Amino acid sequence: MTTTDDTVTADDRRFPAALAAALALPFDYADGDGVDFEPFDSFVSAEETTDWFRSWTGNKEVGGDGFRVFGMDGTGGYAAFWLVRPDRELAAQPVVFLGSEGETGVVARDLADFLWVLADGVGPQEAIDHYELGLTSRPDAERTALAERFAPGRGRPAEELVRLAREEFADFDDVITALCG
Repeated sequence: MTTTDDTVTADDRRFPAALAAALALPFDYADGDGVDFEPFDSFVSAEETTDWFRSWTGNKEVGGDGFRVFGMDGTGGYAAFWLVRPDRELAAQPVVFLGSEGETGVVARDLADFLWVLADGVGPQEAIDHYELGLTSRPDAERTALAERFAPGRGRPAEELVRLAREEFADFDDVITALCG
């Protein structure tokens, strides 16, 4: 449920329409040269998110209520909204990736930027895995049309959007490391 002003509440597990539309389109793995992403049909439950986050961090005292997990890569790393902006709607929260081997990174500042990252042919895992090496742009016409529909005027190359997200949320890795047991 959300409050009347569309801020995020603990039991809200509905995909925003833009995210549902983006995740409904197929992702092309292209034999390892494409997007390694498997979207879920809905957000992972609060209980499952907490169980996973406790296992991932090795800290049995943390909860997973700060994340809305919506997909994973082939190794089991999760893509999620990080609920770090108090009193803001889900679509205004940053998108992050928490890899199966402990890698972390901010993918996009919000859902609109995430749509444009996907439109440029970059998935959550690729956004953090290749950040230091530079992202390869592979524009996706269907996702570009979708991004133009839901986030007009926000289009930029994925590399720039990921850089802006990392700058805005420069403490993400430190915040997550501090939660690890």
